[in-house]
Amino acid sequence: MSSVASDASHYDVSGSTGPVVVLVHGLGLNRHMWRWQTAALVQRYRVVTYDLYGHGNSPLPPAAPSLSLFSGQLLALLDDLRIDKAAVAGFSLGGMIVRRFAMDHPARLWALAILNSAHQRDLAAHEAIQARVHQARRDGPRATVDAALRRWFTKRYIDSHSDIADLIRTWVLANDPAIYPDIYQVLVDGVGELVAPAPPIACPTLVMTAEEDYGNSPAMTRAIAAEIADARTVILPGLRHMAMVEAPEVFNRHLISFLDAVAAATP
Repeated sequence: MSSVASDASHYDVSGSTGPVVVLVHGLGLNRHMWRWQTAALVQRYRVVTYDLYGHGNSPLPPAAPSLSLFSGQLLALLDDLRIDKAAVAGFSLGGMIVRRFAMDHPARLWALAILNSAHQRDLAAHEAIQARVHQARRDGPRATVDAALRRWFTKRYIDSHSDIADLIRTWVLANDPAIYPDIYQVLVDGVGELVAPAPPIACPTLVMTAEEDYGNSPAMTRAIAAEIADARTVILPGLRHMAMVEAPEVFNRHLISFLDAVAAATP
């Protein structure tokens, strides 16, 4: 059973020792998407997962959705748990939130991982994602979920793991159609405030995506990393958006290697 923070956000803490790692999920998902990572991380780290406002068991956003609102939710959770510093890893929308958090609260991080997350889009990519937001606003999460699954996983994985695809479809369909498009819009609009981050992000950073994650592409990952001093860049071959689910052993190896290196170098 999850715990409940002071703002009614639902969260889980796994493991009792080691440096803290907080995992921030993506649009339409929930804290349970990290189950493929938590089992590996708890051998070394204390792992915190939580539901963003408007997702899972957490309440609807208390104000208009924005990266700053979600950054504030993460800060409040760290304060509730009396965590001074954490490694913060965010996937997709979560990767945008953790960049905002690193700009807003740099003293609260010992490491940052930006995972399968977007950067500046060209006009065609911007119009494509904006069209999906309009579609979701008209018809709810159901309108976009099947196309999303095809973007998120390789065909071979969906063909052989229909149970996992169905589980993730269920998560997306559980979102409130009244607020889901507004949060989706943050995925569109928030990128602009993250380009050439000011203040610059200065903590040790991993930027990772998959070779076939076309909406959060290798070119975007390299552009993000180019704006962060000494960032580590990883491109996972032959995988798509939800590489952490499709190939957790590959994904986890890179994430844990990064965290272990930073933890070993941190006083």
